[in-house]
Amino acid sequence: MPLVHTGDLITAAIRRQAGIAAFNIITLEHAEAIVTAAEAAQAPVILQISQNTVRFHGGHLRPLAAAANAIGELSSVPVALHLDHVDDIDLLKASVDAGICSAMFDSGSLPYSENVERTRAAVRWAHGHGLWLEAELGYIGGKPNQPQSAHADGVRTDPAEALLFTEATGVDALAVAVGSSHAMNTKSASLDVDLINRLHARLPVPLVLHGSSGVPDTELRAAIAAGIVKVNIGTALNGAMSATIRSILTADPALVDPRRYLGPARADMSQTVETLIRLINQSRKDAETTLR
Repeated sequence: MPLVHTGDLITAAIRRQAGIAAFNIITLEHAEAIVTAAEAAQAPVILQISQNTVRFHGGHLRPLAAAANAIGELSSVPVALHLDHVDDIDLLKASVDAGICSAMFDSGSLPYSENVERTRAAVRWAHGHGLWLEAELGYIGGKPNQPQSAHADGVRTDPAEALLFTEATGVDALAVAVGSSHAMNTKSASLDVDLINRLHARLPVPLVLHGSSGVPDTELRAAIAAGIVKVNIGTALNGAMSATIRSILTADPALVDPRRYLGPARADMSQTVETLIRLINQSRKDAETTLR
């Protein structure tokens, strides 16, 4: 089916009072694994391409975006395409011609006033071109060149400030700092669920959880029950892919056909994704029931 708009998937998730999973892709195999898993779970999914991944591909967005679009169009479930963690205005503008319908504009590391100014300008441009725009307030750990802990004093998203921020910028969703960190290889993050509850009660926009690969299943359920809608995941897929490839090449060092290790790696990524989709796609009521 044709790709759908991220905003429509978010709206549908809010109506169901449920979460929706968003997975970062780096290779063609990532996208294939994610969509295969979404079809198995019979659930919608968001494919995300980060600015760092665009840089990895020589600064070119369109090749990977075109592949993701093609895979999404072959899917039997709704798929949307999102540009993640972009701070380059030119790349944001290039996303429209690449078939992308939403983006996360990242000025979260800047002082509050600069974040507001840059995000407001990005929102104005995005809305003028049909893009749904997410932004960030607070510090979500694990970003390159930003060693600050996700649990340091003053880094969490303040509900009162977040309300002012959303009103000043007009963003469609807000990524919040509630204790998660990017690039975690273990499920050991501890979320501030009470803060999620307060943000959900105060803000008029859906909440996004970044760094979800490091969040234990019970914490993810609690986050969804508290009001998180969009859940971003990347490292969990890379871990599954790398572990499989490492095991196969260790067992057969002479192996040179990449299909012999990329195929199993794709299958293992897909299993990881399906498990996460089924967890994230549950309603708040189901999440609360599971937690009891």
